[in-house]
Amino acid sequence: MLKRSRILPVLLLGVLPAAAQDTGIKISSPPEPPIVGPLLRPFHFEKRVVSAPRLSNSGRIQALVRGGNLYLTARDVIALVLENNLDIEIQRYGPLLAREVQRRAEGGNLLRDVSSPILSGPISVSTAGVNLNASGLASGAEITSGGGVVTGIGPNPPNLDPSIYTSIQAGHLTTPLSNTTLNQTSALTNDYQQFLFQYGQQFLSGTSGYFTFGETRSRVNSPSPFLNPTLSGYLDLYITQNLLQGFGLAVNNRDIKVAKNNVKIAELQLRQQVITTVSAALNLYWDLVTFDDTLRVTRQALESAEKLYQDNKAEAAIGALAPIEVTRAAAAVSAAQENVLISETNVAQQEVVLKNAITRTGTDAVWLDEVHIVPLDRIEIPPHEEAAPVANLISEALASRPEVEQGRINLTSRRILLVGDRNGILPSLSAFVELTNNALAGAVNPLANGSSVPDPYFIGGAGTLTQQLLGRNFPNYSAGLSLNIPIHNRAAQADYVTDELQLRQSELQLKRAVNQVSVEVKTSLIGIEQARARYEAAVNTRRLSEQNLEAEQNRFKYGAVPDATLVIQAQADLAANQTAELQSMANYTHARIAFEQALGRTLDANHISITEAMSGRVARESNIPETVK
Repeated sequence: MLKRSRILPVLLLGVLPAAAQDTGIKISSPPEPPIVGPLLRPFHFEKRVVSAPRLSNSGRIQALVRGGNLYLTARDVIALVLENNLDIEIQRYGPLLAREVQRRAEGGNLLRDVSSPILSGPISVSTAGVNLNASGLASGAEITSGGGVVTGIGPNPPNLDPSIYTSIQAGHLTTPLSNTTLNQTSALTNDYQQFLFQYGQQFLSGTSGYFTFGETRSRVNSPSPFLNPTLSGYLDLYITQNLLQGFGLAVNNRDIKVAKNNVKIAELQLRQQVITTVSAALNLYWDLVTFDDTLRVTRQALESAEKLYQDNKAEAAIGALAPIEVTRAAAAVSAAQENVLISETNVAQQEVVLKNAITRTGTDAVWLDEVHIVPLDRIEIPPHEEAAPVANLISEALASRPEVEQGRINLTSRRILLVGDRNGILPSLSAFVELTNNALAGAVNPLANGSSVPDPYFIGGAGTLTQQLLGRNFPNYSAGLSLNIPIHNRAAQADYVTDELQLRQSELQLKRAVNQVSVEVKTSLIGIEQARARYEAAVNTRRLSEQNLEAEQNRFKYGAVPDATLVIQAQADLAANQTAELQSMANYTHARIAFEQALGRTLDANHISITEAMSGRVARESNIPETVK
């Protein structure tokens, strides 16, 4: 069994609320200007800045290097992966992106697709010799595109961010007149200034409101108007309410609900990436342990072959042994040397793949190329397996697997969005009410003759204008309905049916995922049982090979057999069986890791804190044992 006592001992916390998670990626705002800062804060004019990506390794990796060797335990591999692995770091942006889309939806805008694919973890190199494709990446690097549900079908959501519009305009107009009776001038000039202020707000109920204030100051060169200059203005309140399409909270806040679900999806995506990458890195580590042990076995086999060669050579020199036996022993030495070269290649390539998985710099860190990895843990197979009913294991997996929960959330999101699709089939019916107050003020026209006498009520300035507006002396009222009925309405009908079909697909996909979890739990359980049986068979075979080699060596030593053919074969068989035993131990670790992954136990089994995984900062310090310092 993998030594659980030597794996990262921190607490599994599960998926935390979005607001409490720290990904280590900073989004900052510039400092507010003095005095006017609080006034400008609601307008969000500032440009938020995202911190640059972290491209340097954590200090942990250098702390584990001694004398040109990188001493690693399984717990150190996990810590380094959480701190440095780029696949996990890429996925850390997912929750932040999803929260920005949520912020966008809360402002009344459509959803955006910002999902990142889950990347499959690195794989070990081939054990068949020099690997021509030793990149360490699995074929098809993406496991799934993942992500939440995004759609723009149905009525557009209301713009929930209030808006302020203002305009100021000044001008001079000259109008030539052929009839001077009215304005008593052949060139009427008008110097004017206009000011407009409007505040608009839309609501999730489907209500929209606009409040507008307009003011115009005008001065003409005619003696005809009683008031010159004049000041006119109005206050206008315009309210509309959707009554069919676009009516109600369930329709207009659907994108906000889905955006919140997509934040949960992004967190599950990050959790799934951590599980995938950690599992792959552990497989790399235990395979490196196996490759190191295999290299030790092949070197021992080479030593035995060389000893037999030297013994045969000495006996052949004194005529006690036929020269052909020297040739046979030399061939055995050559074969053993090839096996050593293959083992050394596997170790060297595996170290490169593992280094890439536990660092951010990869091949950029030249100093790391010269460092040799020394794994400190050994594979141990437990005497017995923990027995549990398969039904209980399946229930545990269904409750723990991130992808199953992701499927459930996406199914909920599709049902939420279908409400908007259904509403989009309805005609557009809206009611409106408009209330307007008008006002007029000004001074007596200095160009007018004595017969032009204005009503004293209008003489004045801004105060008079304000009094008239607030007193509602000159009100306008209007109300009405508007109805728009599309004929056939084929686009909306097709969109609704399309999304309903996709909903049914999602239900089947969730059921398929549930069935697949059941299959993976059962097959991984069988895999552990078979791996244990193969290990026990390999141990027994290796023991018999040792006995056979000892017997053949004694027979050849005391002349019971005329040549060393059987000894050479027994040595080769023992080396092969020792290698098979080591590989069976590695296969058991793979089966155990796959079993924990199938049950959704990877984080719990390795005592990984999801908080540390999301931040990329592991609190526990790594220490090299005194025996290797």
